[in-house]
Amino acid sequence: MTTISGETIAEVFAASVAAVRQGAAVSPRAMPTREVLDVRLLIDQPRGRLLPAQPARVLNPAFAVAECVWILSGTDASWIYDYNDRLRQYAEDDGILRGAYGPRMRRWDAQVDQLAQVVATLSDDPDSRRAVIQLYDPARDAGGHRDVPCTLGYRFHLRGGRLHMVTTMRSNDLWTGLPYDIFTATVMHELMAGWLGVDLGPYHHHVDSLHLYEHDFEAAGAVQAGTPCEVMPSLVTPWSGFDELLTEVLMDRPVGQPGWDAMAAVMASYRLWKSGERAAACERANGISGPLGEGLRGWYTVLQQRASAAAR
Repeated sequence: MTTISGETIAEVFAASVAAVRQGAAVSPRAMPTREVLDVRLLIDQPRGRLLPAQPARVLNPAFAVAECVWILSGTDASWIYDYNDRLRQYAEDDGILRGAYGPRMRRWDAQVDQLAQVVATLSDDPDSRRAVIQLYDPARDAGGHRDVPCTLGYRFHLRGGRLHMVTTMRSNDLWTGLPYDIFTATVMHELMAGWLGVDLGPYHHHVDSLHLYEHDFEAAGAVQAGTPCEVMPSLVTPWSGFDELLTEVLMDRPVGQPGWDAMAAVMASYRLWKSGERAAACERANGISGPLGEGLRGWYTVLQQRASAAAR
């Protein structure tokens, strides 16, 4: 096993890029790839979750937030394409992503809310080893479809008054997917600690195949270690009314919590950008403080540079 640890995602990401660039050459589906098997990533401060790796890797914070809200709300609704249209290539002919995590987590077999079960399990027995959320479903996924989940599941352990979270993945694209996967998972981790009234412990991310595609190899080489990563504002909120809060955030209605209001503003700003209201989008982004606001402004700069290059 390869173990990579750090205080925030910035440290872990930079070290992971260095390790995978030295990994074994493989070509699944005839796609040249570098890969390291059996990797454990450990993040001591899960709220340091938004990757700051500019200019080598610039995230779309609006998609990070939207995917997180989309998953936690238990939906497979098509509004997620407003934030990342590339996801359509994995959808079936009816436009649905068959591997969407939300319905599997919140309505497994159309009836089991696994997130609620974890809250109940650890509330009843804090030492339990049964606080599990399962995502991979052999009945649906073994036969193959366009969107087979990379994440197998999540586990939670409450030890010494601190909540540990473990994500297990069969496969993780280091460059494209991992920063977004860790963003959503650590939000869930923080929320669960709040629902249980305990301290936030370390986040563990286990990957069977951590890989980097050849077409991302050059860009990955520009990632620098030592980039500071700001801790995001608290998202702790009561379990009672949580689903209603997510609806308010999606509708850009203030909920009175700075962390969630920033999440709502990021999504609303990006909707303005996508509708062509660029000045209004930038004005809204300028009013967002913290790492999300900084990240969104950086993303808009990248989009503007791409548009200028395309116009030449």
